[in-house]
Amino acid sequence: MSAAQPAAVQSPLFGWVGSASGTLQAAVPALLFGLRLWASVCLALYVAFWLELDTPSWAGTTAALVCQPHLGASLRKGWYRLIGTLVGAVAIVVITACFPQDRAAFLLVLALWGAGCALLANLLRNFASYSAALAGYTVAIIASDQLGATGGLNGQAFMLAVTRASEICIGIVCAGIVLAGTDFGGARRRVASLFAQLSAEIACRFSGTLADAGTQFEQTQTIRRELLRRVVALDPVIDEALGESSELRYHSPVLQNALDGLVRALAGWRTVAVVLARSRQQQARQEAGTLLAEVPEQLRAKPGEDEAARWLTHPARLLQACDAAVRKLFAVPAAIPSLRLLADQAAETLAGISQALIALGLLVADPAWPVSRIRGRRRLRIPDWLPPLVNAGRVFVVIGAAQLFWIVTAWPGGANAITFAAIIVILFAPRADQAYNIAIGFMIGSVLTVVIVATLLFAVLPNVETFAGFSLIIGLVLVPVGLVFAVQWQPAVFTGMITVFVPLLAPTNPMNYDTQQYYNTALTIIAGAGAGALSYRLLPPLSPAYRSRRLLASTLRDLRRLATSPLPDTAQDWEQRMFARFALLPDQAQPLQRSWLTAALSAGSKIIQLRHLCPGFGLSLELDAALEAVAGADGARATEKLAEIDAELSARPGDAALRARGLILAISATLTQHAAYFGAGAPV
Repeated sequence: MSAAQPAAVQSPLFGWVGSASGTLQAAVPALLFGLRLWASVCLALYVAFWLELDTPSWAGTTAALVCQPHLGASLRKGWYRLIGTLVGAVAIVVITACFPQDRAAFLLVLALWGAGCALLANLLRNFASYSAALAGYTVAIIASDQLGATGGLNGQAFMLAVTRASEICIGIVCAGIVLAGTDFGGARRRVASLFAQLSAEIACRFSGTLADAGTQFEQTQTIRRELLRRVVALDPVIDEALGESSELRYHSPVLQNALDGLVRALAGWRTVAVVLARSRQQQARQEAGTLLAEVPEQLRAKPGEDEAARWLTHPARLLQACDAAVRKLFAVPAAIPSLRLLADQAAETLAGISQALIALGLLVADPAWPVSRIRGRRRLRIPDWLPPLVNAGRVFVVIGAAQLFWIVTAWPGGANAITFAAIIVILFAPRADQAYNIAIGFMIGSVLTVVIVATLLFAVLPNVETFAGFSLIIGLVLVPVGLVFAVQWQPAVFTGMITVFVPLLAPTNPMNYDTQQYYNTALTIIAGAGAGALSYRLLPPLSPAYRSRRLLASTLRDLRRLATSPLPDTAQDWEQRMFARFALLPDQAQPLQRSWLTAALSAGSKIIQLRHLCPGFGLSLELDAALEAVAGADGARATEKLAEIDAELSARPGDAALRARGLILAISATLTQHAAYFGAGAPV
């Protein structure tokens, strides 16, 4: 047998071993999460039993809900759950005090509070949204404990609020202790890796556009749209990282500015690509070559894993090189407007990448990180009020209908059904078109859990007498459920299983094995979850296509207002307004719609710059006439008026005149390229 033959014989075995090893390595973190979930629930229940609390299940349920596969997400969720719980507890005490004897008014205000919290949950993002949602259904949870069979108050709102808040806080603290003591976290490294990958790819692709002088415009346009989607998707990952590090929370504006910088870099890259593609080939190659000579060699390598690793290793060096290139590009001597515009936009692109490099230096703890370059926080922007209002209206209708059904039927478990209906309809509403599928998955998980818990309660646990034995039994469920949840297979189903497992089990000391009570509780949970899921069919969220059209229409209105307003937005205000729209644009939006938003961002920024430059040349009236045409959706007339201003500026010496002419060139190119959007808009 030749020497090559044994290797050939052994290679399938080695391949199988390598595949099994990779699978096992990927499963270990998920298994550890399952163990942490189990330990958190057991610790919370033990403390609740030790303190002899009335309903220990809320401590265990909270510990289960706070646990997330990533440490930062768990700590962040726990903190916001605490805030939401306290707000909801105070609210139910105040509502009860205001309407102690008026059942109808109490239930009406309960529904209004849920709708208001749902509205706020849809306006906020990430874990702040979760906190608002929790404040809404915490009121329903506490109210269900003090209401009689048909809604009569028992006057124990204050003590119930204190008790439930205490139980929930115990669950949060216990989960935090277990997670912080066993998980060192990786969100900071994950965010740094994502920033490095995106920054390196944008820089390398931009250099490629200069190298081919914009001849691959269609291909790079597709790449820019995908990069924009990935940049927007960084926002929730950043929120997770803030939960792991107090340093990152203190410097959170740096991370937000980095996101803005990457969007700004993509917008600058787009302008460069459009101008080069519209220029004569020889001129485009000359101008692109002039700019490429100023781009640092470190930014020109091909994108890949090794490039991201290099950016992680030396962000400070790359930042210095990037800043130096920005200064050189702004100072590039130019005799024609197109070169001036290209140099300025290339500088804007690299300046945006510099913002990401500053964040990267913070994330990797680079000793040369420039602390002095921190900017202020962003304001809350609300691009579209209609989807949150629709979701809030759905919450009001569902809670009101559940209350009416409860009163009419006098169902003893109706209050619990209202609670779970409120949870489903408030918590999942921000997921928009995915809400129905998530709610159905939650209900399926609840049904599966009913079967599992019934088996434990009536076949296994009656033979167990110690808390240690009880803990081992529930671990047989929680560990595998947590493992599957961590690998994100059917997450909605396993979220439902984690959520309802402890409430269905209802552990007490001593345990209660009442079959009728168990199935009544199970029925209320499934009925409430089913009512919440059904509401998304009867009162569906606005479709992604409709929401996209509304965002584009409102963007166009804002651009036209910007063009004619005597007090226009600053460049930063306009950019942040547009960044909020990028974040709200549905994933199902068409690629062309993303291009329209990017074009509007670019056009608005350049209009603001041009309005600052033209008064210095005595051309304010002429510019107002051109911008009136923009506001009137007359792109051809606007381009004509801008050409007249360009002719006037051509006789003016100086770099400022060239910059103004470059801005005119960019605005005209944008209006021409997307005439269908800027001329007719995106009708709703």
